[in-house]
Amino acid sequence: MSTKRSTWYRWDDMPREELHDKLSRRLITGDQLMLAHVYLKKGCVVPKHSHMNEQLTYILEGALKFFVGDDNREEIVVRAGEVLHLPGNVPHEAHAIEDTLDVDVFYPPREDWLNKTDSYLRK
Repeated sequence: MSTKRSTWYRWDDMPREELHDKLSRRLITGDQLMLAHVYLKKGCVVPKHSHMNEQLTYILEGALKFFVGDDNREEIVVRAGEVLHLPGNVPHEAHAIEDTLDVDVFYPPREDWLNKTDSYLRK
């Protein structure tokens, strides 16, 4: 019999981390997954970066323009109701073309987000 227990969360009860004036987030982390609400104001730029974590980005409100790959050749606009899958170690950056709320799922959880060593996001 499993001794693991379920955990119930409400987004409004989770602390909101302000990274700078155009970017904030809330995190929920399980044993092997991370779920994040990411709040981006229009004009916010998430600089080019990569990470070993597999990522799904699901846009709930607004729109993000992604530049994917070493040469930024692939441009993808992801709007409300759409999902972008980014395999691990694929360079990408994102530009908020509207005020946006996205849900990011990471496997495994982003250690740099948990231990606050994600300096590329902090202005």
